[in-house]
Amino acid sequence: MAYLLGVDIGTSGTKTVMFDTQGHTVASATVEYPLYQPQMGWAEQDPEDWWQATAETIRQVIAKSGANPEDIKGIGLSGQMHGMVLLDGDGKVLRRSIIWCDQRTQAECDQITELVGRERLIEITANPALTGFTASKVMWVKNHQPEIFEKTRKVLLPKDYVRYRLTGEYASEVSDASGMQFLDVPKRTWSREVLEKLGIPYDWMPAVYESQEVSGKVTRAVAELTGLKEGTPVVGGGGDQASGAVGNGIVKSGIISSTIGTSGVVFAYTDKVSIDPKGRVHTFCHAVPGTWHIMGVTQGAGLSLQWLRNEFGGEEKNLAKFMGIDPYVLMSAEAEQAPAGCNGLIYLPYMMGERTPHLDPYCKAAFFGLSAAHGRSDMIRAVMEGVSYSLLDCLNIIRELGAPVSEVRASGGGGRSKLWRQIQADMFGHDIYTINSSEGPALGVAILAGVGAGEYDSVPQACEACISRVDQLEPIKENVETYAKFYPIYQELYTALKPSCDKVAQILGQK
Repeated sequence: MAYLLGVDIGTSGTKTVMFDTQGHTVASATVEYPLYQPQMGWAEQDPEDWWQATAETIRQVIAKSGANPEDIKGIGLSGQMHGMVLLDGDGKVLRRSIIWCDQRTQAECDQITELVGRERLIEITANPALTGFTASKVMWVKNHQPEIFEKTRKVLLPKDYVRYRLTGEYASEVSDASGMQFLDVPKRTWSREVLEKLGIPYDWMPAVYESQEVSGKVTRAVAELTGLKEGTPVVGGGGDQASGAVGNGIVKSGIISSTIGTSGVVFAYTDKVSIDPKGRVHTFCHAVPGTWHIMGVTQGAGLSLQWLRNEFGGEEKNLAKFMGIDPYVLMSAEAEQAPAGCNGLIYLPYMMGERTPHLDPYCKAAFFGLSAAHGRSDMIRAVMEGVSYSLLDCLNIIRELGAPVSEVRASGGGGRSKLWRQIQADMFGHDIYTINSSEGPALGVAILAGVGAGEYDSVPQACEACISRVDQLEPIKENVETYAKFYPIYQELYTALKPSCDKVAQILGQK
């Protein structure tokens, strides 16, 4: 029996899953780690936490499965995108990683835009300068921590640091590298022009591969640490969104994914480079060779519901522990008690600023329309609806760019909630489907590993072998009409509150 490993280095934890070549889950394990916020709007993690979680989950999965390591034919790596890992000449981490949701770098984005030119930057990297991207983080270190910048010899993404620890190779792949703002996205290679204009040495960049290509092999030391076989191939893998798209079968035109994890993403496949001149959505290389994808991003999607659970969900957490279920199951059941539209309560999900469609690191989350008549169920459902309104913003821009939408597939933690899927069906005006696996990015990179190891002929062929639709939710007419009335108000609230958000950012020293 042949097996494949998918390792997903996420924001809240790392999950490793073993699959057979039909895409069935054999065993899985997750290890969580902390997020550090030294100042308002900052977000950092320790790369050593990612590595320790990876090693531990691999050990657990091999032990749980009882599989012979000889039968593990390949490993794929997925990871949170945009995080900055700086290494010195000995391969040692120089500082904690500044990760994707950090918002400290607006001044550096302005600097990048001035140095490269806005139109030229979009022409090369397919996106405007954004606080979430890696380039602005490196420039922040250059500007504020020059002693660290001077010691730097390599810049890696989160999953690529784990790859380095697994294989000893400095390597990345096109889908994740697209989000660094150092890659020439149409040409699928590093941009010497951008790097030179920003004063970043070209040799700081790792080798860049297509996502299914073998990028290195497991070292002897790692084999002894984890139980893997020395020499097991590790493929390029993908950024979490491209990986999740492969794991959801988004490898041909017309099939769209709507993913609710810590962030939320609406993702569309395209066989040509399609760039939004306003920079509201991102165009990146897809994990399928010779293709690209368009995606809109909601910064605080699942993060919003997680915050509500952590800060105000003590009752749900205690009861869930007693019942042996996930607290989110109880929260979703509570939210079902509230009507569509939550009796006029609207939530803005801008807990970490926002990307699509606003490109605003200073906007803040808010509840609007709160009254004494509202209860706990309204608050929970309003969060789910607010996130879904933001995903609708993303979908509408993708439609505007001409991408066809024939089918929408839900995934991520939020995709497991039937209510959240129904809300999206009602807002999008499309049936929402789920597939036979909920492993998303881990399955996607396992598929890529299978292609790289020769178990499949191509990524689309592998998806045909592993992925099928299992559930369908149709829009509810009355809810469609309700959300059509509230959506314009949701859109107006950002514009109305922006001046106040900017003033708060100035008072807090963020702007």
